[in-house]
Amino acid sequence: MNAFVTAFFCNLCLFFMLQGTAQAHQLSTSYINLNAIDDSHFTGSWQINVADLEQQVAFDLNQDGAIAWHEISAKHSAISDFVLTSLTVTSADKQACTLTSDAPLQLDSHFNQPYVVVQLQLSCPALGTNHSAIAFHYQAFFDTDANHKAIVTINHQTRVMSKNNTLQTFDFTKSSYLTTFNQYVYQGVLHIWLGLDHILFLIALLLTCVLVKKSAKWQGVESKVTIFKHTAWIVTAFTLAHSITLTATAMQLVTPNSRWVELGIAISVLFAALNNIWPLVVRLGWVTFAFGLLHGMGFAGVLGELGLSSDYQLLSVLAFNLGVEIGQLAILAVTLPVLIWARNYHWYQKWVMPAGSLAIAIIAVQWSIERI
Repeated sequence: MNAFVTAFFCNLCLFFMLQGTAQAHQLSTSYINLNAIDDSHFTGSWQINVADLEQQVAFDLNQDGAIAWHEISAKHSAISDFVLTSLTVTSADKQACTLTSDAPLQLDSHFNQPYVVVQLQLSCPALGTNHSAIAFHYQAFFDTDANHKAIVTINHQTRVMSKNNTLQTFDFTKSSYLTTFNQYVYQGVLHIWLGLDHILFLIALLLTCVLVKKSAKWQGVESKVTIFKHTAWIVTAFTLAHSITLTATAMQLVTPNSRWVELGIAISVLFAALNNIWPLVVRLGWVTFAFGLLHGMGFAGVLGELGLSSDYQLLSVLAFNLGVEIGQLAILAVTLPVLIWARNYHWYQKWVMPAGSLAIAIIAVQWSIERI
């Protein structure tokens, strides 16, 4: 059993090291907005990241390694074909709606990334007599990026499209607050599980929650009640802090520089890991709270890329934050029992905890260098 657990922790550390070169918050997201101009006609746009679209439509005509606007414009017909094969809309009685994209292309940006703006016109004659709902089927980019998302807003109702959720129904006779809530909770859970820096920060803190330093040596904490109290204090401090800044940043009450936020998050992971090896701070509650403020701004950056519901902005923020907490508790529920079981073993105290912390520190150093 000891060999199995040791191998598990070593493989876990190796996995984190191999994943360390990836950006913590790299999202592929497109945005579709449509608004009704009468009972059966809609107009709007689809905003697509140039990097994503280039995977489907080759833009670099002169093979110089750079994409110019005239090269994108020259592919208008190919882009329109891609749009028509990627989006399918039907009325409530299964009649196909007509989608066109003949207007000139435009250029926009999101988070310093260039986006092509494709104008859309949607005609659903059956909707004029039914006045109920349309089914929206989105199937773009999932073959090249399984984590791609599309934020689709039709008549102020917002849905999040993903590889596992490509078909959404927009019912214009019903409020969408419950659907919006459920989708943003799900996205919050998903994004803490994809946010490797947040996961490593939490694990670095948990590695020593079950230990105490005595006579210059780590020893297992005998009382499980003490472990639970210590863990609860740290998790509460982290939760409270990132909830404050996530909400404030997402609602644009504060506008931090994302580059410095990401660098600060990397440094927080580095500090938490090195503090396990060379303890400078024993009571981590207030330090965790301070770093949690940075992590909340990072979560807000993810939510900003994902987009907020047009009519339910505050609800979207609160639901996303709730999802983050659920995802965090799931990580805690899996990790803490293993650590409690391993805490009294010499191999954990002397080898696994320091080695795991060192692996996390190495990844955090790499992130810090990349983000300077």
